[in-house]
Amino acid sequence: MILSQSSQASDPLSDVLTVLNARATRPTRLEGSGDWALAFPALDRLKFVAVLRGAGWLLLPDTAPQRIETGDCCLIGRTAYVIASDPTLVPIDGMPLYADGNDLVRLRGDDTVTLGGGISFTPGTAAFLLDMLPAFMHVSGRSPAAAAIAAVLGLLDGESEQSAIGHMVVTARLAEVLMIHAIRTFASASDTTSGWLGALADSRIGRAIQRFHSDIARPWTVADLAAEAGMSRASFSSAFTRGVGQAPYTYMRNWRMTRARAALSERNSSVGNVAASVGYTSQSAFGHAYRRTFGEPPRQHTV
Repeated sequence: MILSQSSQASDPLSDVLTVLNARATRPTRLEGSGDWALAFPALDRLKFVAVLRGAGWLLLPDTAPQRIETGDCCLIGRTAYVIASDPTLVPIDGMPLYADGNDLVRLRGDDTVTLGGGISFTPGTAAFLLDMLPAFMHVSGRSPAAAAIAAVLGLLDGESEQSAIGHMVVTARLAEVLMIHAIRTFASASDTTSGWLGALADSRIGRAIQRFHSDIARPWTVADLAAEAGMSRASFSSAFTRGVGQAPYTYMRNWRMTRARAALSERNSSVGNVAASVGYTSQSAFGHAYRRTFGEPPRQHTV
């Protein structure tokens, strides 16, 4: 997922998705009629389920069954889930059905048709985003803000039913666009005011996060971020922690270490250069912070 530098500078979500190298895994199609229920394991990636036709249910641990209907799009974090025609059915393992490159499963008929897939990230970096996003995001196809999702689903539906040249690349890129539109639409909902997405939408906290992401090498202090937000240090720290779920300093350290881990996975990366790029003038301090975050020294990830 390649974005311009100017887009990265102005948009923390784009920055995170770019640095983590967010890529759609193989999108799959499920067609079903009658009784069916498939279980899928927890994975260290962001999953999506979208309904092209019909209706069904999504079941997640410690959550009431979620009815999903035509046009709905759901994003699921690192948790197991079941997709079913009836929430009372005992599911079978869905993973073997998609083994050996199979991207279409037909269960008796096609009264319900869904698309599913995942967004993978550079190894070891997914935690930053998955910890920031809600474990489950449900965007209704009936929402006025879901028009873009409907358009993307229409394109995905067409691509998934044919084998035109380049269709695998097209479906993967469309799946990435779908994921971003789903996050956007969920974040724009009036009742979505907490967490990282809510903080990004806040005029003051969001501005501070944006400034930090646009110049990560700067030796930011909490007071600096508070000044960007136009708030006192104490008020900013309290509002930031309450909104994001992490203290400002913890957020800055976690993002710097995540960005460093991604950079160190690149060929011929230098620990010294990577440390400087994320705001550390001392390799020793960088190594300590890295080990504290990941439990291992940074050199283990150089190529």
